[in-house]
Amino acid sequence: MIEAIAIAAVPPQAEAAGLLGRWEGAIRVGETSIPIIVRVAEGPDGLVAVMDSPAQNARDIPVAGLSEASGVVRFTVPMAGGRFEGARSEDGLTWTGTLFQGAASLPLILTRTAASAEAPPPPSRPQTPVPPFPYAAEDVTFPNSAAGITLTGTLTLPRGEGPFPAVILLTGSGAQDRDETIMGHKPFAVWADALTRRGIAVLRYDDRGMGGSGGGSLDETTADFATDAVAAMDFLRARPDIDAARIGLMGHSEGGATALIAASNGAPAAFIVMIAGPSVSGADILTEQTKQIVLASGGTEAQALQSEAVQARFMLAVLNNRNDGPAAARAVEALSIEIGQSAQQAAGVARAMSSGWYRYFTAYDPADAIRALKVPLLAIYAGRDRNVPADQNAPHLRTLKPDAEIIVLPGLNHLMQPATTGLADEYATITQTLAPEAITAVTDWVARVAEAP
Repeated sequence: MIEAIAIAAVPPQAEAAGLLGRWEGAIRVGETSIPIIVRVAEGPDGLVAVMDSPAQNARDIPVAGLSEASGVVRFTVPMAGGRFEGARSEDGLTWTGTLFQGAASLPLILTRTAASAEAPPPPSRPQTPVPPFPYAAEDVTFPNSAAGITLTGTLTLPRGEGPFPAVILLTGSGAQDRDETIMGHKPFAVWADALTRRGIAVLRYDDRGMGGSGGGSLDETTADFATDAVAAMDFLRARPDIDAARIGLMGHSEGGATALIAASNGAPAAFIVMIAGPSVSGADILTEQTKQIVLASGGTEAQALQSEAVQARFMLAVLNNRNDGPAAARAVEALSIEIGQSAQQAAGVARAMSSGWYRYFTAYDPADAIRALKVPLLAIYAGRDRNVPADQNAPHLRTLKPDAEIIVLPGLNHLMQPATTGLADEYATITQTLAPEAITAVTDWVARVAEAP
């Protein structure tokens, strides 16, 4: 996360509010306690703030808009789609409030523990590629003229003259950098390295609002991201060292849907790879996801079914107002209050669920795009994926596209790592970024379909 993200400057009023230092607390997700650290330090242009999640090996997550007014401390965490709001104690040593993220409202008390705001040591990620490489790597930019933005990324090219087959990598949900960095892991850097060593050029780029890429808002949808994928393909097709007839799209999670939308809109993809990609609607995925997370966290079947029923009600509230953001916000806020959330919590949930991205993601069903797909499709699912469950998506994909190659790898999580529960709090404790069997399955298939040497 450090390499591709500029840390946001805190407004000048934060300095007067005495917000300097290291603030520590923890949130609870199911039975798991996840420590949270916010570090506020002097920067060349004022104060800067970042967040660390040590248990997840995530550090230097940019914090924006840190301020204190009338005893209330507020800040946002744009990369995670989160925000904090809490009361500042009279002695100024404690912030007591709530961290809002998506539909979740998590109590969080942050206490100043030290004046130092030094970062923790980086996690060990031995699979992350380091130079020298047996291939060329160049920083590139390309325009999405329709959106009026420029995107930045890295193109890796095998040795030789080419023209080479190529793969465009598409990230999952949330703003990601070109390496899809999460909790110290850089899976897209690992995928690019493995594929390029097999004779396949790879383009990976920063999502909108990340690195040097333009755009970036909660109202940009998967369909908007699909136009970025088309722009990436246009960029590669214009290069003499790339074979325009052998360019494929490879998407992780939401990136799988991005690839399908781009292809259905006419992008001339020679093949598509979905890594934990959806075959059912976003509403169905989020509902099943809720149930599986409760069960994997040690909850009972009754608790899981209750959570699933509540999530289904939220999905219906959003779907019934998919084309009307304010109406969706009102419906979600009313439901949140009905199930016992405070007015403040309900407002936070409503803001997240009524965004353009959330409404589109919930309503989008990839079934028609999958049925219409005429090019080879590889879909890799993980047996312990709680985000895009294999037992929900793999069988349905088989009915939609019988000639697709579908592989379910047991024991892996949503990132394609060996896992015990498959919950996100395990990502930090796993040293391996990608399981070798996942790398082999994808690179062998792509090399065969693209006829790479």
